[in-house]
Amino acid sequence: MIMKNDAYLEDNISKYPAIELLRKLGYKYISPEECEAQRDGLYNVILKDVLRSQLSRLNSYSFGGNEYKFSAENIERAIDDIDEPLADNLVVSSEKIYNDIMLGRSYPETLPDGRTINFNMKYIDWNDITNNAFHVTEEFTVHSADRQHDTRPDIVLFVNGIPFAVIECKAPIISVEQAVEQTIRNQKQEYTPQLFKFAQIVAATNKNSVKYATAGTAKKFWNVWREEDTEWCDGLLAQHITDRSITQQDRDIVSLLTPQRLMELTKYFIVFDANIKKICRHQQFFAIRNIIKTVNTDDENGNRQSGVIWHTQGSGKSLTMVMLAKYILMELTKHHPKVIIVTDRKDLDNQIAKTFAHTRLSPAKATSGKHLVELIQSGKADVVTTIINKFNTAENQKIKITDRNIFVLVDESHRSNYGSLAAKMRTVFPCGCYIGFTGTPLMKKEKSTVGRFGGGDYIHRYTIKDAVDDKAIVPLIYEGRFVDQKVDEENIDLWFEKTTRRLNEREREDLKQKWSSIKRLTSTDARIRRIALDIEEHFTDSIKNTGMKAMLATNFKRDAVRYLEVFEQLGSLNCAVVISSPDMREGEEDILSETDNKVAAFWNKMMKQYGDADTYEETIKNKFCDGEIDILIVCSKLLTGFDAPVCQVLYIDKELKEHGLLQAIARTNRLYEGKDFGLIVDYRGLIQKLDTAMNMYSGAGLENYEGADLSGAIVDVINVVGELREAYSQLCDLFIGVKNKNDTNEYEDILADEDLRNDFYNLLCKFGKTLAIVVNSEKAYEAVPRDEINRYKSEFIMFSKIRKSVKLRYADAIDNKEYEPIMQNLLDQNLSVTGLKIIAAPVDILDSDGLEKQLNELGTARSKADAIRSRMTKSISEKYDENPAYYDNFSKKIKEALELYKKQVISEAEYLAKMTKIMEEFRSGKTELKYPDRIKDNVHAQAFYGVVSAILDEVIPLSDNRDAVAALSAEITEIIKEYSKIDWTSNTDIHKKISHALDDILYDYSDNNGWNLSFETMDKIIDNVKTIALRRF
Repeated sequence: MIMKNDAYLEDNISKYPAIELLRKLGYKYISPEECEAQRDGLYNVILKDVLRSQLSRLNSYSFGGNEYKFSAENIERAIDDIDEPLADNLVVSSEKIYNDIMLGRSYPETLPDGRTINFNMKYIDWNDITNNAFHVTEEFTVHSADRQHDTRPDIVLFVNGIPFAVIECKAPIISVEQAVEQTIRNQKQEYTPQLFKFAQIVAATNKNSVKYATAGTAKKFWNVWREEDTEWCDGLLAQHITDRSITQQDRDIVSLLTPQRLMELTKYFIVFDANIKKICRHQQFFAIRNIIKTVNTDDENGNRQSGVIWHTQGSGKSLTMVMLAKYILMELTKHHPKVIIVTDRKDLDNQIAKTFAHTRLSPAKATSGKHLVELIQSGKADVVTTIINKFNTAENQKIKITDRNIFVLVDESHRSNYGSLAAKMRTVFPCGCYIGFTGTPLMKKEKSTVGRFGGGDYIHRYTIKDAVDDKAIVPLIYEGRFVDQKVDEENIDLWFEKTTRRLNEREREDLKQKWSSIKRLTSTDARIRRIALDIEEHFTDSIKNTGMKAMLATNFKRDAVRYLEVFEQLGSLNCAVVISSPDMREGEEDILSETDNKVAAFWNKMMKQYGDADTYEETIKNKFCDGEIDILIVCSKLLTGFDAPVCQVLYIDKELKEHGLLQAIARTNRLYEGKDFGLIVDYRGLIQKLDTAMNMYSGAGLENYEGADLSGAIVDVINVVGELREAYSQLCDLFIGVKNKNDTNEYEDILADEDLRNDFYNLLCKFGKTLAIVVNSEKAYEAVPRDEINRYKSEFIMFSKIRKSVKLRYADAIDNKEYEPIMQNLLDQNLSVTGLKIIAAPVDILDSDGLEKQLNELGTARSKADAIRSRMTKSISEKYDENPAYYDNFSKKIKEALELYKKQVISEAEYLAKMTKIMEEFRSGKTELKYPDRIKDNVHAQAFYGVVSAILDEVIPLSDNRDAVAALSAEITEIIKEYSKIDWTSNTDIHKKISHALDDILYDYSDNNGWNLSFETMDKIIDNVKTIALRRF
């Protein structure tokens, strides 16, 4: 609940300055009342008068040299048509509306000669943005279908009467994440998706921080904006803000919502991809701007200037290519451009084809070299996607196309561009404009060859550090383990004893049996067995119960299959292998024939099970992404271009270097709920030096890169020790006032303050996450003295018990829910704490058995009384609308008892006794409220009596009219009962009938009793009665 001072801050520090700036940027203010007058009811969101006027003004059609206006009937149809019915999926409706906004709709008009022809009517003037009408309003109330989940966004921006942007403002003391969560909630089916199906931009702000997204965007994909055209932005801010300091909110409003920028983002930078609506991130926007600037200049040969884009992996590079192709084809139409997207991956093709549905452009996929030639020569396709090896055929046929308006976008250009195939590509398109995209930085030696693409430096860069800072990817932690290559059986047995020291006797015996069966494999498998057991222990202890997954990279296919066999014999993890078809060439050495037979046998088994190679690969990939596979074992396949956000760990038993290493480790950097970092566990000793402070990296060819380009790429696990100490220190600082450190009740009493409790929950979560990393890392664990690590363990257990108790006492919902599995895993696996299980949500006050059980877990009388009070307060808040007067009565009693205790008028035991008595009255429905005899046994009428009398008390002497109000309440009850025989929650006809019936009865009572009720008072009563009725019937 927002307190008055929070609401004051929200309005005066966030909302009003935003509206003032938007008006200065070109939006005309329109009041909520004016909006309501145009909407035909608060469920509808289009400003129909504005849209009607703009459709008429912007549209005409030509015939016989004359201009004609569209008929009024067609304009009304266009207004109705853009209000697409809500499908099951918000994005489906949003996509249809976007199509209309971009392309308009076609309507039949009767010509002077009697013929009927279809003409296009546009909703937006894309040729001259200034012809459109821009409006801003505030407190835009929108009714939900059932009236139970109405919303009221702080600011809505309209273009030609269509909602284009929705902004949620918060006070500076409230996290912007809260505004994000509120906006996401408001888009749900039961709330007001009919507003958000139109929204191109949604934004959340608390003045100091802003996040933006588009309709349907999940929380983790809300972005921050970093403006690169600072001269333009600063100029507008200096022009429009002269009497106060400039805030981050001001900067982002100018950057995202200036009319020109809003329309640019909508036209070029929104795409629909696999039923997800996406808007560009800042680096995609400015990269494309820079590319357009670059290609509009000539190189020394008179061709368009080419260049390279480095956008680190996980930052949306593929989507940037799609948006760039869309921009080129829409913006450079007069040059008849052709875009050829060259990739070494198949998965871009479908994505690109779907994206162009809104552009009236035709994409095509080259299925063969011959087909590529046909597509290029026929000119039928605007966008051609192809795998680079298709250029063999094109070059062999001596095809040469000298058009300078062919744009060749090369994916992973560090691989594709420096080989013989690239030369063939340039033979086919000698005058083409080449834009190379890479997800890894260029090495020092490659930087000198950027000239092959033209230009002396990157057109645009978005570094690893940029992406981590933006929280677009998670940071990576590196740990080297077991790099010695020589292993003998005796040492393996010793190592086995050491690594199973935490297990009890039965578990050790069980594992020993598995282990002895594995040892029967040939001695050449010793290393694989050792690493597999280490991986199994590491994964089981630190990852398995958190919901995250891992990949294992091996050198050879035979190693991948061997690892799978070992894991299957160990039996505790679900693993799978993805490899390409085995090499069946003859002439292999004898020693390899058995292993090749092993690989061939595995491959044949997969083909028998899945039918073909593509189905096999896709099925395993999908199972892994869906969380059904613990560890996915691969060789080369899936180490590039495969996104599985659920993957947190990459175990490396493979020689990787340079681009290959950087691409492989990026498999773990994608965002996922509860995932703060990716972990690289290296069994090959690939990286010798990681000095992030000095930007020094060596091993695995990392010394071949500029240190600055790798900044933020990966940090040594030892760095986490410092974070652990810092988190522990911050947690202890919260309780500096605790006198008796052994008295947990003293800790709990301090945490009565809600803000302090939230700080405690967040800091304990941070402490737990870093402790989990350290206790599961050999290197980090060894770096911390034993007494210190033991202190951390015991303190974490103590604070976890306090957290559980505090949550019961103050009826708090589960905090940091996404990290709960990590905390529980730390307690169960690493600290061996029994009985401290995952915290359940607080039980309802009416659940006497459940509450009794939770109260028994609390120690003092005060903590039990607090627990009862917290639950009653929560229940009253949830049920308040059912009978406000009734629940106000209980709120008053609770406050009085709490005040008596705070002033030390009553003891802890008396405080508990009072709360218990109030709880019993609450459960039984006993109340001191006195109702007129007419309704003393009618609980529904009592609820209506409470709300009606509260409103009437302001306009009539209530004490003289109690019986009349009781009779009115009884009749209201009968009306609601009659109409609620069928499900009426979202039936607008029934809603209207109830409103008419209530209106009639209120008019009669007002007339007969001389109340002289105004229409405004009657409407207020009707709205409140319907709200209570929806809760009770």
